[in-house]
Amino acid sequence: MSDHIQSIDHSYGAASQQRNKVLRNTYWLLALSLVPTVMGAWLGVATGITQSLGGGLGLMVFLGGAFGFMYAIEKTKNSAAGVPVLLGFTFFMGLMLSRMIAMVLGFKNGPDLIMTAFGGTAGVFFVMASLSSVIKRDLSGMGKWLFVGALAIMVGGIINVFVGSTAGMMAISVAAIGVFSAYMLYDLKRIVDGGETNYISATLALYLDIINVFQSLLALLGIFGGERD
Repeated sequence: MSDHIQSIDHSYGAASQQRNKVLRNTYWLLALSLVPTVMGAWLGVATGITQSLGGGLGLMVFLGGAFGFMYAIEKTKNSAAGVPVLLGFTFFMGLMLSRMIAMVLGFKNGPDLIMTAFGGTAGVFFVMASLSSVIKRDLSGMGKWLFVGALAIMVGGIINVFVGSTAGMMAISVAAIGVFSAYMLYDLKRIVDGGETNYISATLALYLDIINVFQSLLALLGIFGGERD
């Protein structure tokens, strides 16, 4: 009987160690992924390379690049190429984000708005990371509803690219902050509960949550708080 209990304790301890390792590696890679994002955003703003990517052309480049990278990450996540491919994706996302950042920098208080959006995103992440470690309830049932919400936001965003409605952008941004903040909690809880065992996949999921919350906060701050010269 005691041997059986010891075996259970050993198995639980090994599983706990594995979860902690995945979480630790995910946090390190997530922090590292912000470096190419900033580099991509800086390059895009400095060169203006993405300024011509408006409307349908920008949408095609973004969707093609994003889904291409995500497919490559999924294929290489168990190999040595996984991390470089993920970092390449985050550079691409920074480059795509540079168009909005350049627009916000056109405001007198542009740098302040960017730092506020960054601080707000970090705050959301901290809250969700804290919640994921204390909530005992299984949140796996949230997944399908969050996916539907994310899909609706993506479709709404694509339509608004062609419509160009400020009110539509505001509504989409508010919805995205809500959905991707909840997705952050869901993805973190999956790691904590042992549902996600690959730190590259875990990092990709959290990175997408963070970039969507940041972009949406920045859009709202630009609409409501942008000061013209």
